[in-house]
Amino acid sequence: MNILVIGSGGREHALTWKLKQSPAVSRIFCAPGNAGTAQLAENVAVSANDLVGLLRFTKQNDIRLTVVGPDDPLAAGIVDIFRADKLRIFGPTKSAARLESSKIFAKELMRAGKIPTAEARTFSDAQAALDYCEEAKFPVVIKADGLALGKGVIIAPDSKTARSTVEAMMNERRFGDAGRRIVIEQFLQGTECSVHALVDGENYQLLESARDHKRVFDGDKGPNTGGMGAFSPANNWNEKLRSQLETKVIQPLIRALRREDIRFQGLLYPGLMITSDGPRVLEFNCRFGDPETQALLPRLKSDLVPLLEATIDGSIARHSIEWDQRPSVTVVVASAGYPEKYETGRPISGLDKAAGLEEVQIFHAGTKQVNGELVTAGGRVLAVTALGTTIVEARNRAYHAVSQVHFEGCHYRGDIALSAVKG
Repeated sequence: MNILVIGSGGREHALTWKLKQSPAVSRIFCAPGNAGTAQLAENVAVSANDLVGLLRFTKQNDIRLTVVGPDDPLAAGIVDIFRADKLRIFGPTKSAARLESSKIFAKELMRAGKIPTAEARTFSDAQAALDYCEEAKFPVVIKADGLALGKGVIIAPDSKTARSTVEAMMNERRFGDAGRRIVIEQFLQGTECSVHALVDGENYQLLESARDHKRVFDGDKGPNTGGMGAFSPANNWNEKLRSQLETKVIQPLIRALRREDIRFQGLLYPGLMITSDGPRVLEFNCRFGDPETQALLPRLKSDLVPLLEATIDGSIARHSIEWDQRPSVTVVVASAGYPEKYETGRPISGLDKAAGLEEVQIFHAGTKQVNGELVTAGGRVLAVTALGTTIVEARNRAYHAVSQVHFEGCHYRGDIALSAVKG
């Protein structure tokens, strides 16, 4: 079959890399893709947000399966548009994708389903939010209601920071319409964990666990990013927590969605805080995580194509998923200044040497070819993943590979998966 992967980041390169391994696949197209996907597939000059252009391309090129990477096309209703034309597409409908595109909708659904999460207040009036900042118990977490590239979450340690954050989101519109409404919630103590699930509307299959590193600097310092690295499996996850996730989060969520006449089909991953009282949902995501996907897919031994198709067909319960038991570590290599202002167009060297190392896979994110030269084209440039018999070996391999890669302003965290090494 011909497959279309929508998106241009490291997640989409990883998906393309894994899908390419399936005997069911003849051609893969990426829209718009990057320099890494161009080595495996045919890049198409159509934006991930050009829903009409994507629909036209799919119909003209006998695409039998479309896989949506980013959240924006899902929130805009690409699945509804494709389904209306009887086209097979992996991802939730616009209504179901509100779990990610509206944190307020997700909070209300969690309340209705009695799903464990942080206590929260929602605001559509800036002055009411500012007034609340004078009486709140700090620290608090302030979230833009809509999509903000993973950067619309601010931890405010005091009233002054909270007020300036509210001003930036609601009055200065730093995140555009995404910050028109906000959530101010209780700060939860614990450690974070990500668990993906393929959900077919009724049933689901959990994927392996992972841990993301959101802050830009070592020691979890600096602003939130889209993710600076990940490792799998998570060192704060076990069978008891898995059981709690299933009975207290996934199953009640599917029931709560069905009460709203919403059938969720696609990839669901709740970002979790593992507290002393068990897992608490920080947020819901409705697509593969980035960079968690780059850590998970090298461990996936099963063919990905039948799993995606079963999710669409409502038959995921009939499938089992096989995993490589070895751990993986993914280090994101970014441009200096990310997630704020950064420069692009910097030549990249050393990739061939890094990619040739044992059990190392390099996924491109913000890259492109200019006059035959590979250059930076985004904030997150590369994701370097390594497998090892132990987390120490995987980590050493990943960082050895990263040390071979060079471009001006190259930045990466030096403590990815360090917590798993220290125990």
